[in-house]
Amino acid sequence: MIRRTFFLRTLAACVLAAPLSQAQVLLPLDSRPATSTLPAAIAGLVSPDVRLAPQWLLGDAKQGADAAALHAWLAAQTVRADLPLIVSLDALAYGGLVQSRTSPVSAEEALSRLDILKARAAQGQPIYAFITLPRSPDATDRARNLAVVRAMLGWAAEGVFKELHVTWDDALPGSPAPQEGAELAKTAPGNVLIYPGADEVLSSLVARALAPQPASLRAEYSDPGKADALMKYEGIPLSRSVALHARAAGFTLPPSGDPAAARPAPLTLYVYNGGDTRKAALRISALLRSGPVAVADVNAVNQGNSKLWADLSTLRRPANLAALAAWGTPGNNIGSALAHAKIWLSGADPIKQDALLAHEYANDVLYSALLRPAVRKALPEAELGTPQASAVIEKLAQPDFPLRLGQRYTLDSASFPWGRSFEWQFDLKPLP
Repeated sequence: MIRRTFFLRTLAACVLAAPLSQAQVLLPLDSRPATSTLPAAIAGLVSPDVRLAPQWLLGDAKQGADAAALHAWLAAQTVRADLPLIVSLDALAYGGLVQSRTSPVSAEEALSRLDILKARAAQGQPIYAFITLPRSPDATDRARNLAVVRAMLGWAAEGVFKELHVTWDDALPGSPAPQEGAELAKTAPGNVLIYPGADEVLSSLVARALAPQPASLRAEYSDPGKADALMKYEGIPLSRSVALHARAAGFTLPPSGDPAAARPAPLTLYVYNGGDTRKAALRISALLRSGPVAVADVNAVNQGNSKLWADLSTLRRPANLAALAAWGTPGNNIGSALAHAKIWLSGADPIKQDALLAHEYANDVLYSALLRPAVRKALPEAELGTPQASAVIEKLAQPDFPLRLGQRYTLDSASFPWGRSFEWQFDLKPLP
């Protein structure tokens, strides 16, 4: 209690003392790297000052973020009123994604925690926000969550939000979330987008806020015959997911069969959804000779295809990509790849771009396909929150480093922030 009180008083003093900044302010869904540091790195490609809520202040699997502490941190970010605030409403209302499913907070209390955003909007600050429809069967009070989402649609209509994205989380067969989303879409105002997603949505909002200019997009699939297959965790066809995430990131995607779909575009999204990896790598290489390419590897959930990326590395192509993603569900990968690429198109710092691609490769390919299985063999999950676990993963990763895209990188540190093997947190250090 003493530490929290000191923290709140310190932030209050900062509000009074800090000059207006040109920083971009990001309040993530929770403390996972994919939901916090990845969107901040994407924003950092074009923004010299990104204010990311610190991980220790955000929710994790066991404990939600403290509402008062988040409010104090947000109040302390004294930025220019015309700069966007990019925020997870679930973090403010419930404490995070996990807590949005199980929190006993009432709809009235959740809305009171969100009132701080009305004050920011009244000052003229553009707010880009998102809220999720929780996954089933984990959600304990869907009626409460739906009531809060409907209230947010009203706020969007009133102009509190520049944009509001309502997304559904991990929709397995039988989940009511896609139907809830479809029903909400019937009365949603024009500044609201509704689609499947969760972990990648802050990155999509970064693209909307920091690269608002529209851009056209071409999409190509390694297996066109499966482009309309229903995607696990989303409840919609893959091609529909691509179209929705393209729109969420600020791209225009002509429908299949439209003559415009065959015309050159500023970016091609290559979706690896199965098939011969060598053929896919050669096709990506050919596309790169014509223009920028982002690759979303969606053939397996939460795991990059090591053969595809080995073939691309043989061709020395990963460093030439606008973005790559293979870390999560199909929607996670499509959304984060398109968000990264949209920022890249707006004029990314080339050194930061190479570093981000290296980080994505190390996480999405090396860790998901090779290191995570090795970690699970080496240590029980119960020991992954210990210092010993950091030493184990650093040793297991040694054969894969230095990693070279354009620059060469070594692994500087590694840990498991949620005490589980699903994700790691790590730093790469460029070598001279």
